[in-house]
Amino acid sequence: MSNVLTELRSACAEIANSGEFVRVELEQTAAYIGTLPVDLPDLDPDPDAHLTGGTREELIAFWLTLDAINFGSGWFPTLRKRDGRSGYYTIAAGVRERFIDHGPWSARDLSDIDAGEVARVLGQNADHELMPLFASSLNDLGRRVATDHGGRFAAVVDDAESSALTLVERLAGWDAFADTSRYEGLAVPFLKRAQITAADMARAGVAAFHDLDRLTMFADNLVPHVLRIDGLLSYDVTLLDRIERGELIEHDSPEEIEIRACAIHAVELIAAERPRATEADIDYVLWHRGQEPRYKASPRHRSRCTAY
Repeated sequence: MSNVLTELRSACAEIANSGEFVRVELEQTAAYIGTLPVDLPDLDPDPDAHLTGGTREELIAFWLTLDAINFGSGWFPTLRKRDGRSGYYTIAAGVRERFIDHGPWSARDLSDIDAGEVARVLGQNADHELMPLFASSLNDLGRRVATDHGGRFAAVVDDAESSALTLVERLAGWDAFADTSRYEGLAVPFLKRAQITAADMARAGVAAFHDLDRLTMFADNLVPHVLRIDGLLSYDVTLLDRIERGELIEHDSPEEIEIRACAIHAVELIAAERPRATEADIDYVLWHRGQEPRYKASPRHRSRCTAY
């Protein structure tokens, strides 16, 4: 039966087979399994960046709030970062501290939050381009939880009835989690943040989904970079030169869509060789691998968008 994630896999396979700027190195897939750990690393949340204590309602509120603003990597070089922390961890730690010091924002609070308050919580300048984008996403989250779920964050998860796919498809209709591109008329519902929300809920122990294996890799700009450095993806020389010069790659351009789509297809192929690991598990391993100096030594692609 077709669903949004089978449509995504099909679209990514088609793009990988016909793309102009990015190629999946198919002959490398089987050998790459040997570079992954035999046992998956600890998948629990990071207690220094994530909320790990509190009621189920508070924990679900934390993850929905954080994942609603889990984007902006194209702007991360311009953020004021915490010592030794990436852009993502800087944002996550700010939200965590807000929850610990003052409790979660209510749905009504989020529907009214402005860029100034977001900036104060995250330790950023109020006039930074990301702050109004974060506020707008949180406004949508607050309105949806208030109007569709009676103001209860846990109801967002509970109404999905133990299905990660159902949660993803519902979040896909919210402005806060929208992420569908078009490639030569083909719809590509990447839904990176909607998917990672489902995975985060499961890892935090606040949801028991029976179908986590339906999730794809969460298409951002770090995992494709890791796959390229490791030889699983090859980029057109002109595209690679632009990335290495630090040029922004336009969101929804053919080049950017091919990077994201080919990464998803490559991880699907890797998962087929490692049946006990889901694509989300492999994404987790590769994303954390990307924190290593080897991968930080060369630029990854940057796109300024709300998708990732």
